[in-house]
Amino acid sequence: MNGQHEAYIALGSNLGTREANLAGAIERLARLEGCRIAAQSPFTSYAAEGCHPDAPEYLNAVIAVQTSLSPFALRRQLERIEEEMGRPAAADRPVNADRAIDLDLLLYDQAVIATAELIVPHPRMHRRRFVLEPLAAIAPEAFHPVLGRPVRELLERLPDHA
Repeated sequence: MNGQHEAYIALGSNLGTREANLAGAIERLARLEGCRIAAQSPFTSYAAEGCHPDAPEYLNAVIAVQTSLSPFALRRQLERIEEEMGRPAAADRPVNADRAIDLDLLLYDQAVIATAELIVPHPRMHRRRFVLEPLAAIAPEAFHPVLGRPVRELLERLPDHA
């Protein structure tokens, strides 16, 4: 994969100063060689899904990046940023634990990738309002290459309780 690619990254935080956490992650992403932030959704609060009952709300956003990095290299950089910001490595953390920062690669061009290291499109993005609403705010016509539908349509089809 040579040249410039379009990728969408979901950001979430429910610990500490959530706004500063998201802004700090975006700043780090903007400094990555081979990445340029092309668009950013507003920060929006959502209930913590799948977490313990008294989990703090998440602040979520989505950014679009233009990148020369491969999807695998981009994912490694996202993990590095998470760790720099205090998130334990994946092998050392419980599933759905509270976190200062969470970065997920949602889409990378129209790539469909399914490896042990990376799955793109993100396998649960189409069921998550906290992903689809901010993504639709910046890229309503972004296309889900597996489901064959634009993001705005996935959002419209999402049940109210999701």
